[in-house]
Amino acid sequence: MTPTLSQLRAFVYAARSGSFTAAAYEMAIAQASVSESIRRLEDEYGVSLFKRGARRLVLTAAGTELLPFAEQAVAAVDGGSRALRSLRSLGGGVATFGLLRNADHYRLSELIQEFHRRYPKVQVRLVGLNSVEVALAVSAGELEAGLVVLPIDDQGFRVTPLLRDQVMYASADPSHLTTPMTTAAFSRAPLILYDAHYGWSDPTRRQLAERAKLAGLRLEAMIEVEHVELALNLVSLGVGDTIIASAVAASSLCPPNVATVPFEEPLWDTIALVQKEGTVLSPATREIARLAQEMLLDSADEPHFVQKTRR
Repeated sequence: MTPTLSQLRAFVYAARSGSFTAAAYEMAIAQASVSESIRRLEDEYGVSLFKRGARRLVLTAAGTELLPFAEQAVAAVDGGSRALRSLRSLGGGVATFGLLRNADHYRLSELIQEFHRRYPKVQVRLVGLNSVEVALAVSAGELEAGLVVLPIDDQGFRVTPLLRDQVMYASADPSHLTTPMTTAAFSRAPLILYDAHYGWSDPTRRQLAERAKLAGLRLEAMIEVEHVELALNLVSLGVGDTIIASAVAASSLCPPNVATVPFEEPLWDTIALVQKEGTVLSPATREIARLAQEMLLDSADEPHFVQKTRR
């Protein structure tokens, strides 16, 4: 049989205090209840957990083996209980969260509205930056958590992948879209690339640069701009070509004369939630992160998403 929470809790309190009487006092129950819980636990497994000394309980080998697991179980349940209570009491505080620059294309524009509807007294600070800067802000403690496109330098982060969106090659020239785009052809293309401030450290560009390096090729942009909107406007005028996520290609942001093809070796933007390893999010930020994950996974049901991952 599996130990019950009450049995594990009685065992942990008795081990910490060294007496059934003290454990009962801390748990606000009768001493007989503590003794009975531990006796049943011992009987179920046929072991002794304590040596009953004259002054203090002493753990046996079996008790020493069980204690860290019992402490983890009790702490997990108590933490879950605190988390649920904290949601009911979200009457203030500030939620700080980093969003993707293209957040609107993943239904995240609804995030502020929904969070504010549920928790009108909580202040919200949402920062929409490139994934590089979101990761740096989380690492520096300026943001509690955020959404990024992988890859990032993830040492020291807890990273939870949420979905993948295919990256497409975009052009207004039909002759550039007759076949899937190869790395070699991409290296010769008239490229108009956005996120000029971050350049080749941008996660999507970084993937392309790594592919080119493996093929012995060099990538250079003909024109670099800061925003995808300007890049697409220039593409629609026939100045050059660009890359866009499928969510952007399916949106009204993409001009009607601009079409796309996939890369011959499919290229993906993997969107993930990041926070610093070992940190505990505030109740407000934890809830806004949960809502962001929920909306992202809901948006993954849209037709342009070929594959998604849930964790």
